[in-house]
Amino acid sequence: MWDYLIKGVRTIDPKNHIDDDWDIAIENGKVAEVAPDLPVGNARQTSEFNAMIAQPGIIDSHLHLGINPYGFKMEALAGVTTCLDMAGETDFILENSRKDGCGINFAILQALLPGKNIASNDPSADEINAFIDKVLASGAYGVKILGGHFPLTPEASARVVEICNQRNVYVAWHAGTTTDGSNINGMRQAVELAADNFLHLAHINAYCRGAIKPVEEETLEAINLLKNHPNIVSESYLSARNGTKLNVDQNGIPLSGVTRNCLKRFGFSVDTKGIEEAIKQGYLSVILEENGLSTLADRKDSLELFRQSHGDVSASFDRVNPFLPRAWIASAKRDNGQFVVDAISTDGGCIPRNVILESGISLIKLGALSASEFAAKTSLIPAQMLSLANKGHLSTGADADITVYDPVTQKAVATFVGGTPVMLNGKVICKEGCVIAYPNSEAFLTQGNFAHQCVEANLSSLKQLHA
Repeated sequence: MWDYLIKGVRTIDPKNHIDDDWDIAIENGKVAEVAPDLPVGNARQTSEFNAMIAQPGIIDSHLHLGINPYGFKMEALAGVTTCLDMAGETDFILENSRKDGCGINFAILQALLPGKNIASNDPSADEINAFIDKVLASGAYGVKILGGHFPLTPEASARVVEICNQRNVYVAWHAGTTTDGSNINGMRQAVELAADNFLHLAHINAYCRGAIKPVEEETLEAINLLKNHPNIVSESYLSARNGTKLNVDQNGIPLSGVTRNCLKRFGFSVDTKGIEEAIKQGYLSVILEENGLSTLADRKDSLELFRQSHGDVSASFDRVNPFLPRAWIASAKRDNGQFVVDAISTDGGCIPRNVILESGISLIKLGALSASEFAAKTSLIPAQMLSLANKGHLSTGADADITVYDPVTQKAVATFVGGTPVMLNGKVICKEGCVIAYPNSEAFLTQGNFAHQCVEANLSSLKQLHA
C-alpha cells in the first residue's frame, strides 16, 4: 500500500518526458508510480491538487542561509525542497537546521574570507589545502570564492580552483578579484583563470548590469563566454534586487565591493553618506527580521537600523538587475539545444527575493521557457550539478521530492521531501533539515546528531555536462 497519493495535478518530469494529468504515488520516501487515474484505495493518505502543476522538487542552486535563521522557512514557502548555500558560515547554518531547517535538504559551500578564516587575500597552496581540509570535515560540501564582496588576488583565486579540481572538491566563484570587480570584466577573468578546470560560476546575470559596456553587449559576451567554456556550470536569478552588506571601515568606506559598485552606479558617494542617501531615495533597503521571516524595511526604518548597527546589517539594492539579461540569460541555448546557463536560482534564502516560481512562471507565460524546460532548470539540471542522482526526476525509486504550484497565482501550494509533506497551503510543517555534505564530514555529522547525507562531487562528469 502506498503511503501517499497526489492526485488532480498536471505532472511534469522532463527526464521521463512526462507532461500530462498523471497521479504520483509515494512509498517509503520514494516515487512508487506515476500514472493516470491511480486508485485512492491503494493509499493511506491522498491529497487532491486540482488544476495544479507537480514537478520534481525545486532545487535552488544558489542562496544564503547564514544571514539569519529564517532562510529555510522562506525557501520552503517558495516551493524549494533542496538548496545550495553559497557562503556559510557552516556552523551557524547547521545549528539553525536543527529546529528551523523546515525539512529541506541543504548543502553548504564555505566561503574563503580574508582576515577571518584565511590570513590574507593571497593564501598559499598550503593554506588553501588546510582550509579545504577543515571545512570538508565540518559539514561543508565544497568551497566558494566570494570575489564580489571579499576578493582574493587573481593568483590565489586560480590556485583555489586548481586545488579543488585536483582534490575533486566542488568549487564556486562569485566573479571578482583584487584587480577586477563583480562585472563582465571579472567574469571574463574568472573564466580565463579557471582554464580547463571545473567551476560553478555564480549568478551570471550579476555581471550584465551595464557597468562596463551596454547591457546588451555584456549579456551577449557572457553567453558566448559560457558557450566557449563548457567546463563551467552556472545559474542566474530572476529578481531585480541584489543582496549585500553595509559594513564600513574607519573612514566610512563600504567594505563590500558590491555595495561600492552599486553606490557608484546610482550616482551616490561611496561612503556612509552615500549609503544614507541611497536609503532615503529608495534605492537601498535594510533587511529586517520580523515575524520569523526576512523582509525589507521601509526608508525610515532602514535608515534607523543602518545607523544603530553602525553598518553591520544586510541590505538589498533595487533596480540592480535589468530585465533584458535576466530573461535572455535564463532562456539562451547552446547550439546543441542545451541551456547556456544551467539553472535558475534565487540568490535569496535569507534575502527576500525567493522568486523562482513567481518570475519563472512569468517566463513560461511569455513563451521564453516551456513548463518542462522550467522544471529542467529548477530541478533536473541542478540535481546533476550537485551529483544527486536520485533527485530532479520522478522515476520509480527516485527520492519523492516534489513541488506542487499554482500556475495562476504563481505560488507554491505544497512541497514534499522524501515523501513527507514539508509545506501545505502556506504552512510549513517540518522542522529539522538534512545537510548534504562531503564524505569527510560523516564522523562530525554523526557525532553531532545532524540529519545528513554524504555525497562526493564528480567534477570530471560535470565538466562533460554540456557535451
